[in-house]
Amino acid sequence: MIFLRSDAPDFPQRFQALLEQARATTADVAGAVTSIIAEVRAGGDAALCAATARFDRLQLTPERLRISEAEVDAAVARVPAPLMDALDVAARRIEVFHRAQLPADLEMTDAEGLRMGMRWTALSSVGLYVPGGKAAYPSSVLMNAVPARVAGVARIAMCVPTPGGVLNPLVLAAARRAGVCEIYRVGGAQAVAALAWGTESIAPVDRIVGPGNAYVAEAKRQVFGRVGIDAIAGPSEVVVLADAAQDPRRVAIDLLAQSEHDEAAQGILISTDAAFAERVAQAVAAEIPTLARAAIAGASWERHGAVIVVPDWDEAAALVDRLAPEHLEIMTADPQAIFAKVHHAGAAFLGASCPEALGDYVAGPNHVLPTGRTARFASGLSVFDFLKRTTWLAGDDAALRNIGPAAMALAEAEGLQAHGRSIGIRLERNASA
Repeated sequence: MIFLRSDAPDFPQRFQALLEQARATTADVAGAVTSIIAEVRAGGDAALCAATARFDRLQLTPERLRISEAEVDAAVARVPAPLMDALDVAARRIEVFHRAQLPADLEMTDAEGLRMGMRWTALSSVGLYVPGGKAAYPSSVLMNAVPARVAGVARIAMCVPTPGGVLNPLVLAAARRAGVCEIYRVGGAQAVAALAWGTESIAPVDRIVGPGNAYVAEAKRQVFGRVGIDAIAGPSEVVVLADAAQDPRRVAIDLLAQSEHDEAAQGILISTDAAFAERVAQAVAAEIPTLARAAIAGASWERHGAVIVVPDWDEAAALVDRLAPEHLEIMTADPQAIFAKVHHAGAAFLGASCPEALGDYVAGPNHVLPTGRTARFASGLSVFDFLKRTTWLAGDDAALRNIGPAAMALAEAEGLQAHGRSIGIRLERNASA
């Protein structure tokens, strides 16, 4: 963990080093992923089964790629009722928030008489990747699948690795609750390849969403263009702005809620009070040994954690914009006033009673957010990721006469003769009629 003061002479250099800190994996997997994708494209189901045996220690035949409804039934039956109730609470709240985002079609007629508009339509099919590594994330199933269903996507196919053949009941229960149509027991780059290109058993999709390891991220990068993708997800991160009136232990736990994701995650505290910041750092050190994932959280905090002391909240907001964090918590007397000065954050959590973890599960806004400072130009997952826009024009002869000559002049200037003629021939016909 590093401790920075913005009034220190070396602060600009040390803060820049923090911004440039490499937290994503440095492993070069591009070549391996290219080979896996090529194998699946050429070999279909057989290659997919072979890759699953190699990477997930699971022998499959094409008939067993898809998880059957009976298997899902059995898995759901093993989920305790209180957990099913919690899934339902989360799913309902996510659906309400995302349904409120649905846009209306646009239609207008301008002064020249040309009618024009924009129509929204849902994607036909979406592939959802669910990781099966250090933790299972049924909440991510809901956050990815529910907005797709709300948008009107007809087919939602899910791939989830099952190392050793072990199915996670809560993940399958979440998939059913969210309206997932098909579930396949495959993961890794091979699953992304199957969703993008299709095999005998898995039809290709139009967009792939969901996080994964370095191989999954690289596979999504390589298939982009063949299909759409949501983003290349990086390690999780949170910036907490807290004043001296807060409980140091509460702030510490919020920082560790990100650190426990993985060793590359990051928690940063920004405060105007140096003594309070020191108490938070001490509370973090005391809390780490009590966590089940203490080794992961400890490594994350030691390698990537930071405490920054600033003179005022204006400077804090400026630093937040440079960090452009995935998550921003503002625990101060007037969080709204500070948030108004922040331009770049994936999601904000305002007030001492609104921890980021609330947004991870049941609040309603999506927890799939831009990481690695990409909040400077990217946004969290929403229904818009599962919709596309089509613009349209409709005009009569009068409208063509009003604006056609300007289009012809521009076409001539660009040397595109047929473009101009396609308008001119209509104007000539109209003039002779």
